[in-house]
Amino acid sequence: MNLIAKNIRHLRQLKNLTQEQLAEGLDVSRSRIGSYEESRSEPSIDFLINLSAFFKLPIDILVKNDLTHAQDTSFIEIGNQRVLFPIVVDSDDSDIIEVVPVKASAGYLLGYDDPEYIEHLEKIKLPFLPTGKHRAFPIKGDSMLPMKDGSYVVARYIERIEDIKNGSTYIVVTLNNGLVYKRVQNLMPEEKALCLISDNKEYEPFKVPINEVLELWEFTCSINTQEYDEHELKISSIAKMFNDLKVELRSFSGKFS
Repeated sequence: MNLIAKNIRHLRQLKNLTQEQLAEGLDVSRSRIGSYEESRSEPSIDFLINLSAFFKLPIDILVKNDLTHAQDTSFIEIGNQRVLFPIVVDSDDSDIIEVVPVKASAGYLLGYDDPEYIEHLEKIKLPFLPTGKHRAFPIKGDSMLPMKDGSYVVARYIERIEDIKNGSTYIVVTLNNGLVYKRVQNLMPEEKALCLISDNKEYEPFKVPINEVLELWEFTCSINTQEYDEHELKISSIAKMFNDLKVELRSFSGKFS
């Protein structure tokens, strides 16, 4: 069975459609659908255009990708079409977290929307995560202290800019700045941009035009890969960190009965 034949059958079954129901939706005969699914004939360009419109999928996704491992949750809406979101689903329909390794993080910008690239990433499962699509990203540098260089941020995919929580932290995949982990201030719709802010105040905030934002992932949890040094755990260090973040600390005293 060739690729397009497998994809037609799989997409039909995802929608719980019989061959007859799909044929009615595409205004063709049931036998024609059967012929395509069994690789007895090749779909015409007109049929592929109608199939693309019916499932709201670009034609290149239909003909270039093996969709048999994709579920409805593997597709995201962009405008009036859906595109394949490269997320892996295991046999129990549980989300598997792909881990972007440090050495591969530079290549993520080229492979983030390539199912084959994502398929070759290492995978882990964390049973305590909330629902949603998650991925683990490596942290570089000291711009988000106390998050240490070499740590990993596990984050949930955000589909809509409107869902951004101002002041929360996100992995932001950008066209010109690559993969960054920052606090985000939503400047839409006035400036059509996001303001990305480091917790380490030695780094200046900067704005990214919304048309340069490729993906947004909201922080869920972090995985530290190193021990904290003794000085990093001292109360004075923690107080300095909060002070650097301009968080007001107030001492108080009280009696408890």
